[in-house]
Order: sequence, then structure tokens, then C-alpha cells
Amino acid sequence: MGNRLTKIYTRTGDKGTTGLGDGSRVSKDSLRVTAYGTTDELNSVVGMVLAHELPAPVRTVLDEIQHHLFDLGGELCIPGHESLTELHVTWLERQLDQFNEDLPVLKDFILPGGGHAAAACHLARTVCRRAERCVISLGAEESLPPNSITYLNRLSDLLFVIARVLARHEGGSEVLWQSNRPPLDGAS
Repeated sequence: MGNRLTKIYTRTGDKGTTGLGDGSRVSKDSLRVTAYGTTDELNSVVGMVLAHELPAPVRTVLDEIQHHLFDLGGELCIPGHESLTELHVTWLERQLDQFNEDLPVLKDFILPGGGHAAAACHLARTVCRRAERCVISLGAEESLPPNSITYLNRLSDLLFVIARVLARHEGGSEVLWQSNRPPLDGAS
């Protein structure tokens, strides 16, 4: 077993810095900390999705994704470390294809919603896109392993498809964007 935390607070970050996995210290608002912090936030939102009643295949996939995201956070916290491989991306693509197979063809834009779990999954998707943007920003400044951005890009697609699956599972329907809705009445 790894290190055991006997004390949660260390006071080492009280001046606005934090330690990376390689022992170096950086500002808590650095691009690297923002990237792995947003990845941790994404993992938390996936946990919110998992707090709902879910079909077993969705639960199994999201459980595995939480482990991947924890690995990705470690990858981002330790400069030069690589955790995610091409196999992780390929695995996401297989899950995407399987879940998407039984869904109706998408002809309209979907608004976030469709049920509690589906809405939480849409939230996870948007946090995933933000994590991806943070990792892209970090990659513009520092060298990153080759699969982190691709993984997040594919994961956001998978979360979108899972949200569609969950909307149906919850007995709800997808909320479609209506481009031709009547204009607002300014007299109200």
C-alpha cells in the first residue's frame, strides 16, 4: 500500500504554493495545477452521476473512467509521467460505439437535461470539455504525454452519448433545441 496520510493538513500550501508529484513546488494557480484540479473536479462530477440509479453497463464504464481520471490527474501532477496509453483511448471508442449503437440518429441539438442522471452526465461532459481546454493550455507551455488531450476529447463524446442513454433509462426524453421558436414577447 502507498503512503498513509495520518494528518490531512500540512500547512505547506498556506502561502499559495503546492507540491507536485516530483517534489517541485508551483503556484496553486499554475496551468498544471489548474489542469489536474479540473480533472479532479471532473472525477467528482462523474461520482455525482454514479450516485444515481444507473444501468449496470453505464455504472461499470463510469467506475472504470473514475480510475482513468485519477491516473490522468497523477500524470498531470508529475511532470514527465505517462499513465494513459492509446489503449485507454481505444477502450473509450469501443464504449462509445456500443452505447451509441441503440440510440436514434441525432437530427437536432440537445439541451442539457432529460432526467437527473442525464443532467448530471451533461454537467460531467461540460466539465470534461473545460478540463480538456486546461490541458491544451498546459500543453502549449510544457511537454505532455501524447494521450491526455485525446482521452479527454473522446471522454466528452462518451459522456454525451451516456447522457442520451440515461435520459431514456430515466423515462425522460431528450430536450431538443428549437431553432424556430417564436421570438420573446417584450411586453411581459
